[in-house]
Amino acid sequence: MTRVAAVDCGTNSIRLLVADVHPGTGELVELDRRMTIVRLGQGVDRTGRLAPEALERTFAACREYAEAVKEYGAERVRFVATSASRDAENRDEFVRGVLGILGVEPEVVTGDQEAEFSFTGATRELTGRQDLHRPFLVVDIGGGSTEFVVGDDHVRAARSVDIGCVRMTERHLVRDGVVSDPPTEEQIAAMRADIEAALDLAERTVPLREARTLVGLAGSVTTVSAIAQDLPEYDSAAIHHSRVPRERVREITTRLLRSTHAERAAIGSMHPGRVDVIGAGALILLAIMERIGAEEVVVSEHDILDGIAHYAASEAR
Repeated sequence: MTRVAAVDCGTNSIRLLVADVHPGTGELVELDRRMTIVRLGQGVDRTGRLAPEALERTFAACREYAEAVKEYGAERVRFVATSASRDAENRDEFVRGVLGILGVEPEVVTGDQEAEFSFTGATRELTGRQDLHRPFLVVDIGGGSTEFVVGDDHVRAARSVDIGCVRMTERHLVRDGVVSDPPTEEQIAAMRADIEAALDLAERTVPLREARTLVGLAGSVTTVSAIAQDLPEYDSAAIHHSRVPRERVREITTRLLRSTHAERAAIGSMHPGRVDVIGAGALILLAIMERIGAEEVVVSEHDILDGIAHYAASEAR
């Protein structure tokens, strides 16, 4: 077994996975998995730069993760940074900070690379399932971007587009620095139009409608699943490989977009860092399901982070 540590730093959150990976089968034994909301992408869509306070929140999480990596004795660490750091003019400052704390340089990956990692992490467990039909469409709804990947055993086509729960919230639902509570119908319509335009762009590259099974990843999707199941608190085991019908996603999306901050925060399974952005994330998921005619979404807790771990293990051998 090869012990690796994988870090996925996105627009809204930073996550760590420490795992043992079997060199022959690729079986992944999870030792530690954690997530911290750092909102690295705060204001990037507007300013083009990573805010000082966002960088400090991220570096604080990195210091915590460095302790865990040392404690577990990981043989290899791989740090992947996604949408926010791709977009920022001052990403060198981010790179230097991470290198100084974790001793590895973050890889600011392309959208296509991000999609490859996500597909590998999400589908490795699903390929033998007889109740799920191929090809898969893996959709990773992040804070700043959404990745679309169609494939069977391997990726056939992938595309990253600039719609994510943080980006859509900041672009459409913020007035005078405050998130609308709740948003107006005009704001929701403008956000939906933006999402539809991005789906048009994705379809130029990825045959979205050829997919037989939709697999949804990341916090917006898992939170929708938790709400759909009326979970009193976030329960990863109950969420992993759950299935949420499209009509239930529509009901939840409508509820979230019509609720106030306090009402969303009162949902037991809601992470505090997602309260203001979950409505946009749910709307992105609903728009995708309606676009491709998906009757349900299969929700996966295994995603880009697991894919990074698999690739780190293969490189360590």
